[in-house]
This record gives sequence, C-alpha cells and structure tokens, in this order.
Amino acid sequence: MSEAHAVPQRRPRGRPRKAPEALDEGNRRQELLRVAAQLFRRKGFAATTTRDIAAAAGMRSGSPFYHFDSKAALLFAVMEQGMRAALQRQADALAGASPEKQMHTLVRAHFDILLGPGSDFIPVMLYEWRSLTATQRAAIARLQRDYEAAWTGALQGLCETGHIRADARVARLMFLGALNWSVQWYKPKKGASLEELTDQAMQLFVPTLDAGDRR
Repeated sequence: MSEAHAVPQRRPRGRPRKAPEALDEGNRRQELLRVAAQLFRRKGFAATTTRDIAAAAGMRSGSPFYHFDSKAALLFAVMEQGMRAALQRQADALAGASPEKQMHTLVRAHFDILLGPGSDFIPVMLYEWRSLTATQRAAIARLQRDYEAAWTGALQGLCETGHIRADARVARLMFLGALNWSVQWYKPKKGASLEELTDQAMQLFVPTLDAGDRR
C-alpha cells in the first residue's frame, strides 16, 4: 500500500503578519523617538541624557541602546523621521491644490508641521543642526531640498506673475526663515489659529494675491 501524499498548505496572501514582539519593538522605537524629540526641544541635545529619555519612555536606562547605537544616532533619527513625515504631509496637502492655491497650501501645511500635534521633530532639526556629523547633515540636507523644491516652484510662479518682486530663491529663504521662527513665539490656544496665522502670513508676504486665490 503506497504512502498518502501530504497536501501542502496554502500560504496566506499579502505580507506576513509581524509577530507581537516585533510590533512591540517597533512601538518602543517610535516612543523613544517621540519622547527624545520632546526632550531635545525642551532641554537641548547636550543637556538631555539617555537616562532622561529612557525614563520618559518608561524604560530601563540602557534600553535606548537596544534601538540606537548612541544618543547622537537617536538625534539623527529624530530629524530624519521629522523630515520624512513633513515631506509626506506636504505631498498630501498639495495633492488637491490648484496652482493658484499652492502657496496658501504650502504655508498652511508648514505651520501644521511646525506648530501642530507632534511638532517637536522639526524644531529639533532647526536648532540642533550642528550636533550632527557631516554625513548626517548631508543626508538631512537632501531631504530639506526635496521639501523646499515645492516652495521654489510656487514662488517662481508668483515672481513670474508679478505677485512677488524678488528673486525666488531669496524669497524662499526669507519666507521659510520667518515662518520657522514662529516656533519661538507661537502659543497654542492663546492666539490666532493656524488657519488665521496662514492668512496673516499670506497678507504679509503676498498682499497682491487675491484672497480668493489663497484658498
């Protein structure tokens, strides 16, 4: 009598599910990035210790080194994640915007990235830039160029139509510099909303643009 052939089991379609412990490790890494961004912003990179970060994340003092080689590596990861998230949020915002509304959309999205929920990542990048190595700075600079490319195009269009009488590159540097400084003085729930802030920025920098074209 011949042996019965075993019927091979079908593999489930799609990506294999991650094991619970793998999901947990991913969540722990994200929590470290979140609390590190908060501490780096509030206390500064030099004054923040890995023990501070571990305590804020509810972990043992040596746990961050399981996910990151050093505090400097954690700082770079904070900045890189912040820039990649900013690029995605900018792309999502621009997806439905007409050329006439691009500038308003860029400003509104930028304020949300700087001042909205989970907004510690970018301010850390703005003020802890020198704490990175040359290689790390080059990697972040590439992401910045990708982010600012949309601004260059929108501002060039406004220059060509006469709404801005300045070099597009200089306009971009001044525009973003002014907006970025808002992380120093803006107080949530104590002043203008981000939408109102966007309208005021547009009136200040592009007053000749019709209000109907800003939205």
